[in-house]
Amino acid sequence: MTMHPEHAAKTAELAELRRRLDVGVVRIDGRLALLTQRSDQAQREITEVEERVKALESGRWPVSSLAALTGLAGLGLAVWQMLGR
Repeated sequence: MTMHPEHAAKTAELAELRRRLDVGVVRIDGRLALLTQRSDQAQREITEVEERVKALESGRWPVSSLAALTGLAGLGLAVWQMLGR
């Protein structure tokens, strides 16, 4: 039994399409793995930055409280000077 030349050409084309599809799938898998790695790295960096911001926020001075205390001290000093004269 001999194969028709047309049938042989179609078989070769199908084999080439399958090979290209396999190569494309492998390429996509590689890119997805790279994207996953970059996403994990970005998530780690975001977590580190959040921790640093929290540390900075907890260590900051309570500016509004200091301003209120300074204002009260100034008022007290002004009243003391007025009464002392």
